[in-house]
This record gives sequence, C-alpha cells and structure tokens, in this order.
Amino acid sequence: MKLSLTTTQLGSLFAICAAFLFSTKAIFIKQTYALSPLVDGTVLMALRMVSALPFFLLLCWFNRHHNKDIRAKDWYILIIAGLIGYYFSSWLDFVGLMYISASLERIILFLYPTLTVLASSIIYKQRLSFKSLFAIALSYGGTVIVMLQEQSNVAHEGDFWLGASLVFASAISFATYLLLTPRLIEKFGSWNFTGLTLSIACIGTLTHYFIATPAPLHLLTQLPVSVIWYGVALGFMVTVLPTILMAQSIARLGASQSAMIASIGPILTIILATVFLGEHLNAIQWIGCILNIIGVMMITLSKNKFSH
Repeated sequence: MKLSLTTTQLGSLFAICAAFLFSTKAIFIKQTYALSPLVDGTVLMALRMVSALPFFLLLCWFNRHHNKDIRAKDWYILIIAGLIGYYFSSWLDFVGLMYISASLERIILFLYPTLTVLASSIIYKQRLSFKSLFAIALSYGGTVIVMLQEQSNVAHEGDFWLGASLVFASAISFATYLLLTPRLIEKFGSWNFTGLTLSIACIGTLTHYFIATPAPLHLLTQLPVSVIWYGVALGFMVTVLPTILMAQSIARLGASQSAMIASIGPILTIILATVFLGEHLNAIQWIGCILNIIGVMMITLSKNKFSH
C-alpha cells in the first residue's frame, strides 16, 4: 500500500522535524562543553560553521540567478544581516550556554518574536494593542519566573546573570536580523538570501575564531574526535537541515501555521535536557514556561495575521 501525504500533512511533518532538530542545539552544545576544557563558545561555533559552510555555498550557487535589481546598498545590508543574525547572535548564545541550563536558554531565546514587535512599534511609531501588551507581559513574566527559580539554585550567581544576559542579547540580535529580512528576501529570493546570509555568518565566525584563538589550527588537532563530530552535527543536523525543512514547511503551510507547530520547540528542549543532561524544571518553572509559550504564540499569530 502506497503512503501519500497531503500538502498540509507534509508541511506539518517538516515543521515538527525542524522544531525537533533546532531543539537539540542546546543539548549538543552542553554535552560538548563537558567533553573537553579546550572547548568554549568560539571554538564550538567555528566547528559548527565550518561544517555548514559548504552546504550554504551550494545553496548560493544553485540560486545565483534569482537576484532582482540588486544595488551595492542591498549587499551592505545583507552582510550586516548575516553577521548580526547568525554570527553575532549565535556566538552570544553559545557563550551564554556556558553559564545557564539548556532549558532556560531555549525559553529566553523564544522571546525574539516579542522583541521584533516591540522594535517595530518604536520604529514605525505604532501603538501596541492591549492584546499585544498582555501577550508580552505573559511571555516575560513566565520567563522571569523560570529564571528566578533557576538562579536560586546556582552556585555562582554572577555567572548565571552573565549567561542569561548573553542569551537575551542573542535574542535581541536575532530580532534585529528579522527586521532586516523582508526587503532582502524580496530582492535576493528566499533560498538565495538564506544561502548568502548563512555563508556570510560562517565566514564571520571563522574570522573571529582565527583572530581570537592562539594557534587556531594546532588547537583543532588537540580536540577529541567526539568534539569534532558534535561540531559536524551542530553544522548539518542543527543548522543546515532544519533551516531547509522549515523553509519547506512555510512554503506549504504559511508562516503562521509553521510558527504554531514550531512552538513545541521549548518543550522539546526541556524534555531532551531532562533525558540527556539531567536537568529538570519544578512545577513553578513549568507554569512559567507555559506562560512564555502562550504569550509568544499570541504575538506570533497576530503578527503573521497582520503581515499579509
């Protein structure tokens, strides 16, 4: 019997798979940090991006004819977007994970849609509706609940707040990237834009690594083989594959429906962190997590509703 899926079912499957793969990122990072004292955020980012770069260069090559009336200014904005969105944002996230749990990291990062809405309201001088303000209050209130519960159980409070601040800065950086993307996607085409921005981010990351690391090539030879494989997994399984899957989901379902399915991401990360890292949330933290997800989904769905 031949199994055939409808467009909606296939799009939903792509979104679920993408959400799952994205959710493994923090797990892989935390596990890699535990393998070797030589590994920090900069080293692991370099391993991730050098693994992903060939795939994104291929994406650029196959979609190179999709450019429309592109000027030098568009290239400058594209370079800035790539560096902000997938280099600087990712680096802040990787370093922040050295100090906080994978569960909390995912919950803080999940705030980025609220940041784009807040920034848009300031830039375009639009007053936020009561529903939007309520949704933002829910999401931030839930996040603060989770943070305060975790902070009360850490040995080094200063390191905890440093980690939480870095991850929140990562969310701000990614939200800034999202504000730059609509015009660039229109100019370059979605696939070409994705390939170009991520290739730029890879090059920025590797440049950072070679500047910041003494004897960078020698260090790579000192790393355990298991660390290299985690870097490859972060590059392909957590960066390239879910990016493609989510793009395919959005093409079939639209951004709103894909976002709703992807909202299971924080829950998946918490479950994976419990199984593989021994982390756990107490009942109060679960309440905070649920409030965060409800608030962010209210923002995401209303934003997509009014953007068409």
